[in-house]
Amino acid sequence: MKQLLNRLYEHDKFSREEARQILLNIAAEQYNEVQISAFATAFNMRPITLSELQGFRDALLELCVPLDLEGRETIDIVGTGGDGKNTFNISTLSCVVVAGAGYPVSKHGSYGVSSSVGSSDVLIQMGYQFTTDQDTLRRHLDEAGMCFLHAPLFHPALKVVGPIRRQLGTRTFFNMLGPLVNPVQPKYQMFGTFSMELLRMYQYIMQHSGRRFAIVYGLDGYDEISLTSDFKMVSNDSERIWSPVELGLKKLQQHDLDGGDSSEDAAKIFMAVLEDQATEAQKAAVIANAGMAIKVIKPEQSAEDCVAEARESIESGKALAGWKKLVQ
Repeated sequence: MKQLLNRLYEHDKFSREEARQILLNIAAEQYNEVQISAFATAFNMRPITLSELQGFRDALLELCVPLDLEGRETIDIVGTGGDGKNTFNISTLSCVVVAGAGYPVSKHGSYGVSSSVGSSDVLIQMGYQFTTDQDTLRRHLDEAGMCFLHAPLFHPALKVVGPIRRQLGTRTFFNMLGPLVNPVQPKYQMFGTFSMELLRMYQYIMQHSGRRFAIVYGLDGYDEISLTSDFKMVSNDSERIWSPVELGLKKLQQHDLDGGDSSEDAAKIFMAVLEDQATEAQKAAVIANAGMAIKVIKPEQSAEDCVAEARESIESGKALAGWKKLVQ
């Protein structure tokens, strides 16, 4: 580790294989918590390279608990976190709404680290039981339209990293890995990123994956479609800047999306959206993300029609019904 830190202090870069081996060593607990903390902090002082991101990703996919969905084609919607905006759980809600619209979802998520409340925190608050049992997860998918992959269970090799990340409380390169290491590697994915540089790296990786994707970046710094500004979106076939009005939605203010300070606050907003009792702004942010995720699956359909499908999922009660099946 001393050698690795010295290389970081000199702004040296690691090859793809070196990055893979570093993460394998972290997983094998060859470094102590102080050393890992120092590495994560020093690494954060310069931009990650594409080779490093690929190498870290290679290691995590190599070590993860596999999940065979037996040919079921799913989508995941996930942000990197780390944008410092403290929004409510927009991506998780978007997954429930997409599932309610009839598109199977394999959601990969974890606890909040650089934000107050992560997807796993909300699900725990509402009584969801995490599992790696393949039959159970496939049944969730068939009956509720959605299964949830709790990252610490599917990536047990990184159990040593979780407490360190929580104590640091800032984004690290692990934020960048989360969206890339869903054990299912679903056919469709929509990522949100906290920087344009990371968007470009994700774009390169996904272009070589053979899967359908979209990557979004809010031009005012959000790692999701916040509707507080225009947003950049790249996909398999297009790259452009979208405005809220092009989705048939109004521009929002940052305070409209505040997620509160606790799991209880987050759970209240979560259920208000699904019960169609949320504010117009909260509902709009969710259907914007859910709608553009549907567009990943149906690229030939207009953005407004995709958003309309997402809206109907909430207003018809289908999203809520699917959620109730999942938690029961």
